[in-house]
Amino acid sequence: MLLANDGRPTGVTWNYTRRELLADGAIHVLGVALGVAGAIGIVVIAALSPLSWVERAGVAIYAAGLVSMLGVSATYNMCPVSPRKWLLRRADHALIYLMIAGTYTPLVALVGDGLPAWGLLGTVWVVAAIGMALKLMLPGRYDRAAIGLYLTLGWSGVVAYDAVIGRLAPDALWLLAIGGLLYSLGVVFHVWRTLPYQNAIWHAFVLAATACHYGAVLSTVMGAGS
Repeated sequence: MLLANDGRPTGVTWNYTRRELLADGAIHVLGVALGVAGAIGIVVIAALSPLSWVERAGVAIYAAGLVSMLGVSATYNMCPVSPRKWLLRRADHALIYLMIAGTYTPLVALVGDGLPAWGLLGTVWVVAAIGMALKLMLPGRYDRAAIGLYLTLGWSGVVAYDAVIGRLAPDALWLLAIGGLLYSLGVVFHVWRTLPYQNAIWHAFVLAATACHYGAVLSTVMGAGS
């Protein structure tokens, strides 16, 4: 896809009312505040728990991905239309892949069983790295295909269900599943461009899903450290 003179991918628009932008901004501010607090909390809990260095590293990677995704998303969506905004758009879309891989990392480190679990994690990170590279280097291309890849990557844990997902405690498993469903349902609003407050609704789904996945990771950390 070609870029316009201001760096905007052709075909990409940003036509939101002031009220829509305020609503979306409020959701992002809430997300960043909760994300930073949650990231600090889960890292401290992991550090004080009798976990291995691999498990603690997995939690730290997850926390870093969480803050990065929420922070860059807020910066991009709240930034005025400018060449900088379209650069931030690349990072925003790329960091979705990082968050997916980052969420799998502590779960595999904490409950993963053998080669199938680590093979899943390695595959997720390789696909995520390719996806991030495409988003950063080829902005605006394959945007709709990327939505399918996000969802496929997010649900890929079912392939190694017995080695990872099935080993989670029931509360963590339910939170992980509900989060996945919220992300998936939110995509409807992400592509429904004519709906008023569409962007704010989409990001509300993202925040709710992220909170569910945070709960799943936190529950698993606390269970492993008890």
